[in-house]
Amino acid sequence: MAMDVRTEIEDLRQKLEYHNERYYNQDAPEISDYEYDMMMERLKELEAAHPELDSASSPTKHVGGSAKREAGVKVRHNVPMLSLDDIFDQEQVTNWVNGMRQRLGNPEFVVEQKIDGLSMTLRYENGRLALAETRGDGLNFGEDVTQNALVIPDVVQTLSDAPEYLEIRGEVYMTRDNFSKVNEKQEDLGQKPFANPRNCAAGTLRQLDSKVVKERGLSMFIFNLQQARGREFATHTEFYDYLKSEGVKMIPDYRICHTPEECWEAIQAIGEKRGDLPYDIDGAVIKLNRYTERDVYGHTDKVSSWAIAYKYPPEEKETVIRDIELTVGRTGRINPTAIFDTIPLCGTKVSRATLHNQDFIDSMDIGIGDHVTVYKSGEIIPKIRKVLHEKRPEGTVTFQIPDTCPVCGAKTVREEGTANIFCTSQTCPAQLVRHIIYFTGRDAMDIHGFGEMAVEKLVEAGYLKSIADIYTLKDHRESMIRSGIVGKEKNTDKLLGEIESSKERDGYQLLAGLGIPNVGKTAARTIMDQFGSIDRVMAASIEELTETPDVGQVTAEGIHFYFSQEGNQEIIQRLRDMGVNMDRIQEEAAGEELSGKTFVITGTLPSMKRKEAADLITAHGGKVSGSVSKKTDYLLAGEAAGSKLTKAESLGVAVISEEELKTMLGI
Repeated sequence: MAMDVRTEIEDLRQKLEYHNERYYNQDAPEISDYEYDMMMERLKELEAAHPELDSASSPTKHVGGSAKREAGVKVRHNVPMLSLDDIFDQEQVTNWVNGMRQRLGNPEFVVEQKIDGLSMTLRYENGRLALAETRGDGLNFGEDVTQNALVIPDVVQTLSDAPEYLEIRGEVYMTRDNFSKVNEKQEDLGQKPFANPRNCAAGTLRQLDSKVVKERGLSMFIFNLQQARGREFATHTEFYDYLKSEGVKMIPDYRICHTPEECWEAIQAIGEKRGDLPYDIDGAVIKLNRYTERDVYGHTDKVSSWAIAYKYPPEEKETVIRDIELTVGRTGRINPTAIFDTIPLCGTKVSRATLHNQDFIDSMDIGIGDHVTVYKSGEIIPKIRKVLHEKRPEGTVTFQIPDTCPVCGAKTVREEGTANIFCTSQTCPAQLVRHIIYFTGRDAMDIHGFGEMAVEKLVEAGYLKSIADIYTLKDHRESMIRSGIVGKEKNTDKLLGEIESSKERDGYQLLAGLGIPNVGKTAARTIMDQFGSIDRVMAASIEELTETPDVGQVTAEGIHFYFSQEGNQEIIQRLRDMGVNMDRIQEEAAGEELSGKTFVITGTLPSMKRKEAADLITAHGGKVSGSVSKKTDYLLAGEAAGSKLTKAESLGVAVISEEELKTMLGI
């Protein structure tokens, strides 16, 4: 055997396991479903051709996920929650259906949509919902997400005509409208938006706080009967009729088919309307209708053998870029978007696609006037596949994002370690709302009452044009009460009282709230420990700033640049004139047991929040950092520790639990 075959197999296995982890456990895929499917098909081909290299641990033999414990404890599956094999063309559909017909005679098939979401099973005991669980590893364990399932409107909690025990499986998903709303809020809060509705639904279902689940608006379709005791169902469609009678939402618009031609026609019909659906689908499923015939086929450790998933090929169209539009998000990030001739794609008309950042533009060599091919990622988000440089008009050049903000004209800077370019102006209208929310947030000045809606109204009404204007709101008390912009007299006075109290906050909280790149709460505390006051930080040179622990060259340059801007100097002076504290408040140490030690905190701790743990560490002389490095002494790890735990183990950093931290402190 050629060594390159063995190497290719091992390489594919490693890549697929990596992408399984990204997709199933981190809800953050890096490649499209189609690219993943093609890698999996290639591995199956190689393993079939070289059975001597077969392995029980191959990703072709198991479901990609694992049971995590973010939303609840692990639970053992009563019935495995398996996956399906994929097929990609009409010939494969025909072969699979005919194979079933040859063995079973004249079977019935049901063809239905394959919803792109997260699988969840519901267990009912005597008609009452007893447990909801995720797929987890598919074969043995999932996660208990019952409390979250209770706030999903489509989850029926009581069945009127119920058997003794009923277990049903469905797909939790998010509509495109709800997905857009969630991402708008993520951007408003300065947080990373979700990549697609499936990732958002998966991450939401695993939330610890069911209020977040309810707020984000998940939906669910039921697609399978897992187990029933006390009632017999002969077919899948009979089971669906029962669900209808109980008001349970199941997969809509399914078809009963008997021949390969009928199955293919049903698949095509689903494909034609997928762009018009309010949710994403990632294929169509063909399944045997009669349960006795399903029993003939059974399942492997990974897939149910009585059903198959057809995956639609990604649709691509050629078009011409007519312009590249630059917008500024509420985080200050410059977002380039290609504007091209309108094309029909997956049932909808599209004329725009994100270009992400300058690195993406450079890597593809994209310019205005270029011919490009466009596809839809996840059947919803238009993306540019490639540039047809052979059709490039004369004079077309690679587009460059300018070094000034397209909204306010301020200088732009590139964020350390990323390809993102940001506007540096704290008064830029495009990011003012986000900046005020951040400044007043818990990790900065901690001024209660500045919710998103309140800030938007105050900005729209002209009360706030910069963070310094927060401290002039007292001058507008009467007009604010008359307008009810944050409520009547009681709420207005409460907010003004919070603002007044915030003047006494520690100077490091003010520094954190300024929104300087890479200067969050932890870094701000360290910097203010070093310099003692905002004035001394403003006067410091880049070289002096880099002498501060964990402040590198890029961060130091960012701090120096921020305070060199006249507009920012004016804001600081206004804050000083209004009595906002500019100095580090010396904290009374509870002890020095952790002096000289650097900690990183990750995961969910048993009895305290991360902020509480950080405060406890610093109170005893220790230091808390946001990232693991060779300088880290301890990683304080709770449940769902993630990538920081992996990095700590690779660097040989000591990993401790909350209990071990308390032991170190004698508490």
